[in-house]
Amino acid sequence: MKLQDLDIIVTSPPAPGWGGRYWIIPKITTDTGVVGYGECYASSVGPAAMKAVITDVFARHMLGENPENIELMFRRAYSSGFTQRPDLTVMGAFSGLEIACWDILGKDRDRPVHALIGGRMNDRVRAYTYLYPQKTHPLPDFWASADMAAESALAMVDKGYTAVKFDPAGPYTIRGGHMPAMSDIATSVAFCKAIREAVGDRADLLFGTHGQFSTAGAIRLGQAIEPYSPLWYEEPVPPDNPGEMAKVAQAVRIPVATGERLTTKAEFAPVLRSGAATILQPALGRSGGIWETRKIAALAEAYNAQMAPHLYAGPVEWAANVHLAASIPNILMAESIETPFHHALIKGAITVDDGYITPPSAPGLGFDFDEDLARAHPYTDDGLHLQMQEDPINYVGGNIFAGGAPVKG
Repeated sequence: MKLQDLDIIVTSPPAPGWGGRYWIIPKITTDTGVVGYGECYASSVGPAAMKAVITDVFARHMLGENPENIELMFRRAYSSGFTQRPDLTVMGAFSGLEIACWDILGKDRDRPVHALIGGRMNDRVRAYTYLYPQKTHPLPDFWASADMAAESALAMVDKGYTAVKFDPAGPYTIRGGHMPAMSDIATSVAFCKAIREAVGDRADLLFGTHGQFSTAGAIRLGQAIEPYSPLWYEEPVPPDNPGEMAKVAQAVRIPVATGERLTTKAEFAPVLRSGAATILQPALGRSGGIWETRKIAALAEAYNAQMAPHLYAGPVEWAANVHLAASIPNILMAESIETPFHHALIKGAITVDDGYITPPSAPGLGFDFDEDLARAHPYTDDGLHLQMQEDPINYVGGNIFAGGAPVKG
């Protein structure tokens, strides 16, 4: 069996648009007719340019290869152009292609992917959700309202979720780490207080940021929210400096989590060595794929750290996350996004039930992908999957972070 044909589907989720502006789904077909789907979570170039990168990576390193040879293909891509160091765009392309290879292997052997990477360690995986507005919540008011956030949190906990994530501390900017405004600290405290009062001890609070703070600013903010016992403090400083993140971890009594912007074990290993974080959040469509992230999980296990795969993408990456989570001993939880489009693309094959995900037992990634639906929603805009703002934060009028992508009408 050899990898033969590549097609790349770029689909744009309709309203409400949670999960980003577009999802890049490579489809690989073997010479024996087996089809596998993956997802590339890479957004530093636009989807047209990214399609060219994916095509190049496939043609150079994977075309004509046996899909079993994951390690060989990874080393080819990782070494491409005399690099052997993390390249976000190349590894983002390879990650989605690698996930498709596992889907192929599982289908060819009539086994779920988790059975091929260590077997089922966990019969169910704890899920968490970001707090999205309820139908009665106006936008953009929701993003700055602690009371609305508390209502959303209670609704999610009543559905069975035991952990909810929110990020009220202002937007991320191209300017790097900054000191939070006093209004950012006050808003963050208000969110933690209102949500904790709403859910009590029924759920963990997951405090998100996006690497937007200076080291000192992250410590100030983290110490302000300590009384509400968040389970984690996500990416409090820019992710490229684990030494500074470690200073935050030492100064704040909240576990630090990071990883959605990192790729390969080469970038995760310094995080563990420095003590920067005890919870790793790889995005499998960026981190090197399923096998490389399995190695990252093994590194984490040696440091007594846990895994919480990140998801701001589509259901194919989510499926990969779930198979990884099913197979490792140090899974904490996995992020989930529940929209009708996510559900329909995989025809309801994987769901969150009472706050937990049951890993699929069907072959491959465990779903029948609805290509027609995906192709019926092409991406026609010019923005990137996620974008940072250029303007600095506001120290006078307050700041609002309107989620990961604008709401579609």
